[in-house]
Amino acid sequence: MLRHATKRVLGLGPATSVARTRILPRFYHERVVDHYNNPRNVGAFDKNDPTVGTGLVGAPACGDVMKLQIKVDGETGKITDACFKTFGCGSAIASSSVATEWVKGKQMEEVLTIKNTEIAKHLSLPPVKLHCSMLAEDAIKAAVKDYEAKRVRANNNST
Repeated sequence: MLRHATKRVLGLGPATSVARTRILPRFYHERVVDHYNNPRNVGAFDKNDPTVGTGLVGAPACGDVMKLQIKVDGETGKITDACFKTFGCGSAIASSSVATEWVKGKQMEEVLTIKNTEIAKHLSLPPVKLHCSMLAEDAIKAAVKDYEAKRVRANNNST
């Protein structure tokens, strides 16, 4: 039943006769559907781990909440792993999934250059869903900021 509802929401299932006469179904790009049905890197790291940065962001207007975490190699500054948990629409889940794929293996400075417009373009998000890609960009920045704050605290405690 959930599959049928998901297909109907994503515009993949047969529309009812009422829906056909009143509105056209909204179609999402195949990348959104793919990341929604098969999200990459879902999960969580220990937020107390000094090598983990956690970004928790939300959009009160629509109720989407996104937690994105990065695991960083302290010596090289390279992001070795990333994961997310998102409560929200398919576009928010897809944006989170793409963000975790894009940050893995990159330097901290490099991931800060990822823009919401790039995520939105990659997923072909409709204008009404652009806030989802903005959340993903904000979550990346928040995770980096959290990691850097942990490093500063650790350095201050060791001196």
